[in-house]
Parts: sequence; structure tokens; C-alpha cells
Amino acid sequence: MRYGKSQDAIDRLTAEQRRVTQEAGTERPFTGEYNDHTEPGIYVDIVSGEPLFASSDKFESGCGWPSFTNISLSFPQTSTSCGTPPMG
Repeated sequence: MRYGKSQDAIDRLTAEQRRVTQEAGTERPFTGEYNDHTEPGIYVDIVSGEPLFASSDKFESGCGWPSFTNISLSFPQTSTSCGTPPMG
């Protein structure tokens, strides 16, 4: 499947979503809506719908942003975060 940005999707973003996703901004630590989110599922790109992370790969790193052991479902890679994933 091909994913891409549409102007319509970009136009629906809030000012904060636009700043973070389109202008390389960063949320303040511990303030993002998904920092404490624990529902099972797949995290997707808000603009393109591309799958990015599985909730089962999320772990608490203590840095204030969600951390994942696999950073992309489309392009699986090794652990990337601001902390070390839990062992076991």
C-alpha cells in the first residue's frame, strides 16, 4: 500500500499537530496525548495513515515521550528511543 500526504489531511491538523508533524517541532516532555496512552493498537501517521508503531512495542523510558522497540511497521528497525527498552 502507498501512503502520502494530502493537503486536506494537513489542513485538518491543529496548530500543535502541524508544528510537530509538519514543522519538525517537539512536544514538551510528559505533555503529549500518547505519553501515558495504554490502549492496544497501531499508531499511525496523522497525515498519511501509514502504520508506524504497535502498542505492544511501547515501553516506559522515563524521557517524557513514547518510546518503542520497533520504530516503524513499514520499515522494521532496532530499538530507538531516549531510553533503554526493558529486558525480558
